Amino acid sequence: MKKLILKDKTALVTGASVGIGRALAPALADRGVVLAIAARRTAALAELADEIAAAGHRRPVVLEVDLAKRGNAADLAARAEAALGHVDILVNNAGANILGSQFGAGDSEAMRQLFELNYWSPLALIQALVPGMRARREGVVVNVTSLAGVAPWVFTGHYSSTKAALSLATETLRLELNGSGVHVMELMAGPTETALLAGARAEVPGAGTAIMMGPRGNTAQLSRVVVCALERRRKLVIYPRALRLTPTFPAPSRWLMTFLQRRLDGDAARIAKGS
Repeated sequence: MKKLILKDKTALVTGASVGIGRALAPALADRGVVLAIAARRTAALAELADEIAAAGHRRPVVLEVDLAKRGNAADLAARAEAALGHVDILVNNAGANILGSQFGAGDSEAMRQLFELNYWSPLALIQALVPGMRARREGVVVNVTSLAGVAPWVFTGHYSSTKAALSLATETLRLELNGSGVHVMELMAGPTETALLAGARAEVPGAGTAIMMGPRGNTAQLSRVVVCALERRRKLVIYPRALRLTPTFPAPSRWLMTFLQRRLDGDAARIAKGS
């Protein structure tokens, strides 16, 4: 398959103020990609844009948005297209985790907003931007999912469900865009040193010990892996690589997670935020 040339492509990266998005944006800029970066924290986005410009690249367009609110994703797509002319690469990276038990958090407003952010907003951006890609017969959609969608932790069931749903939607989208010229890539991220991982390690019972026992990645290396995978038009990236067999063998992975959490008893004192 012909290598994807990233130079002079345009990209919208959501959730670019921290974590994976914060590392991926400059990695794309280093390849000559013209960026629009989006998140809630405009000060952090402006700082990132200044860093990219100081490195000799075109300054990214800064777009403030709260993707947890319905309708904002479609508006973001319109603003990105207005600023860039069109969007060649959509990186659906924005996401969050809210801790809470299934029987406590239920369908609370906070959990519904989590689904809006992690699942519905990526689909809204796809709906807004992919028709243009199909018309041009070129483009890329990158959906950031999680290995938590394969093997979840207690009190993170809502987060895991959003990522599992997005993973399945990504696979379906790839089938639907076959032959269209639009490439679909899934980044299935495992434990990577981000604020989200730090929060899980601190607040989810037993997570700290288990995370320290297993492989962990970092956003700098992850961003390099993703850029190379984009150029090679890969369909699936699993990071850290040491966990690459997790989706292939989900049953053993879930057994291991169950074993690590076997001493949890669901006592009220252990029910996390969101209940």
